[in-house]
Amino acid sequence: MNRRTLLLSTAGLALAPCFSWAEDGLGAIAPPRPPRRPLRIEQLGRVRNDPYAWLRDPNWAEVSRDSSLMSPEIRAHLEAENRYAQALLAPTQARQDAYAQRMKALAEGDESQPPVPDGPFAYYAYVRPGEDHPVHARRPIGGGEEQILLDEQDRARGHAYFRTTAAAHSPDHSLFVWAEDVEGGDRHRICIRDLATGEVRTTPQAEGFGWEGLVVSPCSQWVFWIWRDPLGRPAKIFRRPVRGDSDELVYEERDPALFMALSRMASGAFVTIQILGPDVDEARLIPADNPTAEPILVEPRQPGLHYQVQEWNGQLVILTDADDAIDGKLMTAPLDRPGRAHWQEWIAHAPGRHILEIRPLRDHLVRLQRRNGRLEVIALPRDGGDEVQVAFDEAAYLVTLEPHQAYDTAVLRLNWQSPRTPPRWIDCDLAGGQQTLVKARQIGAGYSADAYEVRSLFAPASDGQQIPVTVLMRRGAVLDGRSPLLLFAYGSYGASTEAKFSVPVLALVEQGFIYAIAHVRGGSEKGRQWFLDGRRFQKANTFTDFIACAEHLIDQGYTQPKRVVAYGLSAGGLLMGAVANMRPDLWGGVIAQVPFVDMLNTMSDADHPLVPAFRPDWGDPLADPEAYDYIASISPYENVRPQAYPPILATAGVRDPRVSYWEPAKWVAEIREQATGGGPILFLTDMEAGHQAAGGLSSQFKQMGRFWAFAEQSLIWSA
Repeated sequence: MNRRTLLLSTAGLALAPCFSWAEDGLGAIAPPRPPRRPLRIEQLGRVRNDPYAWLRDPNWAEVSRDSSLMSPEIRAHLEAENRYAQALLAPTQARQDAYAQRMKALAEGDESQPPVPDGPFAYYAYVRPGEDHPVHARRPIGGGEEQILLDEQDRARGHAYFRTTAAAHSPDHSLFVWAEDVEGGDRHRICIRDLATGEVRTTPQAEGFGWEGLVVSPCSQWVFWIWRDPLGRPAKIFRRPVRGDSDELVYEERDPALFMALSRMASGAFVTIQILGPDVDEARLIPADNPTAEPILVEPRQPGLHYQVQEWNGQLVILTDADDAIDGKLMTAPLDRPGRAHWQEWIAHAPGRHILEIRPLRDHLVRLQRRNGRLEVIALPRDGGDEVQVAFDEAAYLVTLEPHQAYDTAVLRLNWQSPRTPPRWIDCDLAGGQQTLVKARQIGAGYSADAYEVRSLFAPASDGQQIPVTVLMRRGAVLDGRSPLLLFAYGSYGASTEAKFSVPVLALVEQGFIYAIAHVRGGSEKGRQWFLDGRRFQKANTFTDFIACAEHLIDQGYTQPKRVVAYGLSAGGLLMGAVANMRPDLWGGVIAQVPFVDMLNTMSDADHPLVPAFRPDWGDPLADPEAYDYIASISPYENVRPQAYPPILATAGVRDPRVSYWEPAKWVAEIREQATGGGPILFLTDMEAGHQAAGGLSSQFKQMGRFWAFAEQSLIWSA
């Protein structure tokens, strides 16, 4: 038994025989070497060379809709990359399949959601045994036959890619609406089912913005939806009668730097149009009693002002960071005078208490907040009594407010989970204080949460900050440095990486891996300042925080250098590219899923659908020399240098409108050109998908099985 196998077997990994990159001759399989075609780019008096710029298809917008239009030379290169990666991963196929099957077995428990009562019906969703996509259904309260509202498995037939979002019933229970993507490019068809007749109407073209881009009016007579322009930017809001096909323009946003979202207030008083960007918010309200009225502006957009609006107790409640309330405060305003001039402070700002969401119920205003990195649920009674806090006992966890629940109730439904505990639905009687477990998700294959342990650690950064780390491991694991460890992080846009339950993660930890989340700056795990300290000219903090977390885990005996596999996706892929350049000696492998690694060139592309929106987060290298220089100093593609790189698996989707396929294609090619050893460097492109795998469980488990098998194999290559 050689040293590689010894290390892995002592960690409890049951590995099928795999080839070693260094010792078993796979180095003889030559990786693709795309030609270098120097392209001189002069910008703000700076000059750079981009030898792989040609990998961006000149007709990329069309290619994202129809991959058959891709340049034959580019297609040939991507297919060669796929063949190379598949050849080197072929010896791991048994492990890939074993992981996918294990995930499937774990997921075969009762995955259905408990019914949520609303008016005369209870609504729920479930996945039939052996199927990939959920069924949305309802039953009459008190008993009766099930009615299928949406059978995603049936809708998915005949499509290589299928994913839905925004599925919901209308307030009068006569309709069910959803947005579906059958292309993989985040362009959605808007679908409306008449529950009396079963008829489904869809928008004629897939140009809907699915994420928070669809809502039924409180009167149930209109559907409001967001239209995307040819560059994929949400640009217009239309109103469509629920039993008609004509669309009426409600609002048009001409600033390409801003997004839009639609929602119906919990009280049903208004439909809200939220216009938002990294540094600005603006809300417009459509009254329930006049759904065709001109939207009412709450407060004009102002740089640096964020706010969200709900109606409760006959007034508006505004969650805002106005007046330097960086972690949020609550204010009120009259319904007929919604502007900031009439805002009155209600719940003052408390530094370190980050208010994330407010949810009005009939007799309570509920808020979800984070304090000291832990989520809290607080309910304030309408009558002015003492606040009620819902408490949880676990080192790290995720709690969310059930999105679809009745307003006219004193019972709040929560979803609680932790890395070792499957989701639990809990009803909280806010008047009496009782908590009732409605349902605990059952996991298959004899799973027991008691076999695992969750820990919350803090890793010291070089500037004195303490970076939270969440750890999931087998109970009783010996911390002697031998365990392999997968370290995940995102760390951008203020998005927090929550400590939630994951079947794929569980399948990995079962095999002896320790799983850790690095809650690095750039997210909001410690409040909005945590985000700002990992943004723009402070972005390097995200990278050094991740490295500090890895070093702390090594120092504490959880693992050792070259036994850590780093994993990030999208903007988290930028992090992967950066830490691969900065500290290649730490990583046994790197998984970069749809990684944002060609940062300087992408942020210099004014036509990219996301660039105008995210200049406040990254800077503008087209207009700001300081931003150009900083981005150039951290962009992974520009900072590849001669050194030994760890094994890397990068992925892309041809139809991805967010992170284009050529970013990882160029990055991988440049690493191969510069690397002095290590590797191998693998790149897989899905020629049909976009930013995400298809929505079915099988495709998700297949992808994660490949990642986990690569993680195992990378440790063999690196040992």
